[in-house]
Amino acid sequence: MEIHKSQEDYLEAILVLSKKGPVRAVDVAEALGFSRPSVSVAMKNLREGGLVAAMPDEGIVLTEDGRAIAETMYARHVFIREWLVGLGVDEKTAAIDACNMEHVISGSSFDAIVRSVRGAAADAKPIVNGHSDR
Repeated sequence: MEIHKSQEDYLEAILVLSKKGPVRAVDVAEALGFSRPSVSVAMKNLREGGLVAAMPDEGIVLTEDGRAIAETMYARHVFIREWLVGLGVDEKTAAIDACNMEHVISGSSFDAIVRSVRGAAADAKPIVNGHSDR
């Protein structure tokens, strides 16, 4: 199944929101600034793709595959945003740019940037699937 940027954004939003408690479609709509009907359609597509599930007491939850994608996007977003801010980019612009860059950069290019930023120390471990095991 090919994952699109918007689907990755939904999964990332669900991951972030789930840290605060059960996630409802209305929460996702508010977080992303989308209409509730748009979110309902997206959730249906994500459920059919096996990336989320709707649980009676837990709301919208990520499946194992959905969580892997969400964690990759979130780790990339945080790293790229912090890197840009460290380069002198203002917070707002860095957040917007990170949100765009996280979706288009390959894993190998992302890992190369991480290694470069962290230094080429012999013990520097690459970020695998968007997140380091450190």
